[in-house]
Amino acid sequence: MLEQLFFFFNVYFKQNFSALEMVVSLSALLAFLFGFFIPFGISVVAVFIFLVTYLVWMTTFSHADVIVVSWFLVIPANVLIAAFIRKGLIRTKRINERLNDLKATNPQIDLDTALGNKEALADMLIKQSNLARRYSDQYGFSMAFFKIEFLSLVLESLGSELYAKFLIELSNTIQKQIRFEDSKFSIEGGRFIILCPMTNREYFPVVTERIKNALMDMPFLDKKGQPLKLVVRASSLEFNKDQFELYQNIDQVIALLERGTETDLVAEYV
Repeated sequence: MLEQLFFFFNVYFKQNFSALEMVVSLSALLAFLFGFFIPFGISVVAVFIFLVTYLVWMTTFSHADVIVVSWFLVIPANVLIAAFIRKGLIRTKRINERLNDLKATNPQIDLDTALGNKEALADMLIKQSNLARRYSDQYGFSMAFFKIEFLSLVLESLGSELYAKFLIELSNTIQKQIRFEDSKFSIEGGRFIILCPMTNREYFPVVTERIKNALMDMPFLDKKGQPLKLVVRASSLEFNKDQFELYQNIDQVIALLERGTETDLVAEYV
């Protein structure tokens, strides 16, 4: 903008555009390209050398006018601006690459609900099953599965905004029923899983039932201001060393847990 301003003023007062001004304009463009494609450190050194050389030339052989002074200011400015733009673009590209790498390697956790996703569950399940197989006499884990029945009706009665708040409240309700070292996950279709290491196998079905009842008794109003009537089916699964291969496939584990809710469905409606 400053470069254009200098030349517009010069053209306005002189009413012409000389060959020297054309050379200066092309030089400014070349300076921008130089700063954009040359590494930042080299650009800074080149600007310093240019300023010293040009200042000596201007005080020794030239006279100070608009073109001469603007060239002294615009050329280094174009180089530095282009260098900063290039550096910013490279930094942004590297940050995006790192974020993509983290996204690919680290499990995703929803910041609002603190619920892990399916990929996080698969990663956690592999780690826990390997630990449980290695130290089968001392270590184990259990999983509980909860599924919202009539999910389409729940979505219709809440709407997208209220459903997002509902998930937060549901996550908080689950967290109150589990320990700090337990993990909670959300998968598609209104299904939720908790993974609890070092649990008492005889007592865990009671824990599962308690969490299911807490979810169904959770006070929440729909968009009409009426209490939400929630039906939740539940099942549980304990680590079995003989079925170790099962835990390496998250889809099979989810399918097994969901089949376990079929008996809970009968008990629910009977």
